[in-house]
Amino acid sequence: MADQKPLQNGPGAGDSLQEEIWLLGQPPLRRYLDFVSDIVVDGARADVAALTDEWRAANDYYHELEQLESGIADKVECRELPPSCVSLAKEVAADTHYRHTFNRVPVSFGMVELDKLIAFQLHVSCNFIRDLVAELGPNPSVEALFRFCLPIERSNAPVQTQRVGSKRYVFRSDSTDFRFHDAVLLQPDQIRDYHSFGPLAGVVGLVVGFGSNYLNAIRVGDRLLLNNGYHRACALRQLGVTHAPCIIQTATLMDELELIAKPLIADDPDFYFNTARPPLLKDFFDPNIAKVYPVHKRVRMIEVNFEVRDYVLSE
Repeated sequence: MADQKPLQNGPGAGDSLQEEIWLLGQPPLRRYLDFVSDIVVDGARADVAALTDEWRAANDYYHELEQLESGIADKVECRELPPSCVSLAKEVAADTHYRHTFNRVPVSFGMVELDKLIAFQLHVSCNFIRDLVAELGPNPSVEALFRFCLPIERSNAPVQTQRVGSKRYVFRSDSTDFRFHDAVLLQPDQIRDYHSFGPLAGVVGLVVGFGSNYLNAIRVGDRLLLNNGYHRACALRQLGVTHAPCIIQTATLMDELELIAKPLIADDPDFYFNTARPPLLKDFFDPNIAKVYPVHKRVRMIEVNFEVRDYVLSE
């Protein structure tokens, strides 16, 4: 097996250049080809046959790893939190975002081994990882490491909001964690600093925001799948950290997995939790699998539309 190497800048990399690292060899091939064609700089002119050969070579390499590292995901280490982090974990558990996110299956805190975490996300931003490495710095304290992985206070990415029609709004952000939350019915006493031409009866809110942003994993049997926090996990490994504070959700039934995992995972659980050698976080540092591409900058856009109908009914 080839030596593991840290993520590095690609040729001519700079602050203005967006770079993304992809794990090759994982199906479907079409997804990889579409990524190169649509997102990679000058990717539309790429040699599709060469890309396919490269992907096939990585796929063959994964078959070799199935023999060399069979069952490696079953040996992931999970240590108890250091004593100095126990009180910090209690603070996280009391946080509103935590209580609304991790309220469906048994949950625990632990120090998870990064290398053997199963990876369902096949790409990460090199730029974001470098920023996180610079933010945390070398030799962080245990407490700083905990706050980095499980932050209660956080600074969110800027959001641009624009009304583009009488019943249509667009929200834009550079953050990959930007998302639609929910539609919620609010009472008049929950609304502040809004004045209308008459008394309020109720307000329907279409909520847009960010995720809880906690490093968390899903445990099924002896395996741990990284559910959120890929960039932080890669940044930590880049800094030489082997174990990281993590929230762990345990699923024992398929119905539970469907509640807490993304559809990609819930639709094919055997691939992640039963195969001999699934994709692992350490694969992002293996040059036989990982490839860095210059990519066009992308933003996440959420468009919200609503419709109003006014009826008079006979009862």
